[in-house]
Amino acid sequence: MTRAGVAPDDVSFIGLLSACSHSGLVDKGRVYFDLMKKDFNLVPKIEHYGCMVDMLCRAGLLKEALDFVQKMPIEPNPIVCRTLISACCSHGELKLGESITKRLIGNEPMHESNYVLLSNVYAKMLRWEKKTKIREVMDKMGMRKFPGSTMIELDNEIYEFVAGDKSHNQHKEIYEMLDEMGREMKKAGYVPTTREVLLDIDEEDKEDALNRHSEKLAIAFALLKTPPGTPIRIVKNLRVCSDCHSATKFISKIYNREIMVRDRNRFHHFKDGFCSCGDFW
Repeated sequence: MTRAGVAPDDVSFIGLLSACSHSGLVDKGRVYFDLMKKDFNLVPKIEHYGCMVDMLCRAGLLKEALDFVQKMPIEPNPIVCRTLISACCSHGELKLGESITKRLIGNEPMHESNYVLLSNVYAKMLRWEKKTKIREVMDKMGMRKFPGSTMIELDNEIYEFVAGDKSHNQHKEIYEMLDEMGREMKKAGYVPTTREVLLDIDEEDKEDALNRHSEKLAIAFALLKTPPGTPIRIVKNLRVCSDCHSATKFISKIYNREIMVRDRNRFHHFKDGFCSCGDFW
C-alpha cells in the first residue's frame, strides 16, 4: 500500500496485526503496532490492543500480555479479558483466570460465555463441585453452553454431527471407521490430548470422549462415503480443539487426503501431516 502511495488506515492495521497473531510473528507485530503510531499518526483503538493481547497470548507470553493490558490507555473490553482468561487456562495461571472471570461476570452477569469460562477454569483446577455449582447457576438463569457441531456436504446433502452422535443411519459403520482411525493414528505416533476433556472421568474415558468429537465423526463419514484421494471439506461452528487439530494432521497423512476445515476462527488446510495455520489459530 505504501509503495502504491495508499496510506493504510486503522482497519488495515487490524488486518495486519491479526495476521501476525495467527502466524506467530510477535516481533513483526510489535513493529507494526509502533509504526501505526509513529509513521502514520494513527491512534490505536481497542481492536488493535485486542490483536496485540491475542498475539502475545497465542505465543505463550502471558506475563507480557498482562503487563500490556495494565499499561493500556483505554479500559480492556470483555473480548480482551476472555483472551487473557483462555491464556491463563492454557498456561496454568488458574487463580488469575478465576479472578479475571469473576470480575467479568460482575460486569456482564447475563453473558453465558463468562460462566462457561469460569466452569472451565474450575475444571482445570479439578474443583468439580464448583464447576457443578456454576452449571446449576446457568440452568437457573436459563443459560446453556452452545453445543459444538460439524457439518459436511456430500452429494448435495448436508450432514451435521455432534459429539457422540449416533443419529445417523450408518452410525455403526462410522464408529467402526473411528476405531480404525484411532488404531492407525496411534501406530503413527498420535497421543490424545486428554487435557481437553474437562470432565471428572478417568483417562480411558477421556480418550473415548475425544474420539467421538464431531470433527472426527464427520471425517470418518467422509472417508467411508468418498473415493480414496478425494478432498474432504467440513465446517465446525466452534474453534477446533487442539486434539482434533492434531488428529486431523495424522489423518491427512495416513489416508492421503487433503482436509479443509472451516472453524469459527479461520480456514485450516491439512495435507501430508501438516496444517496451513502452522499450529497458530
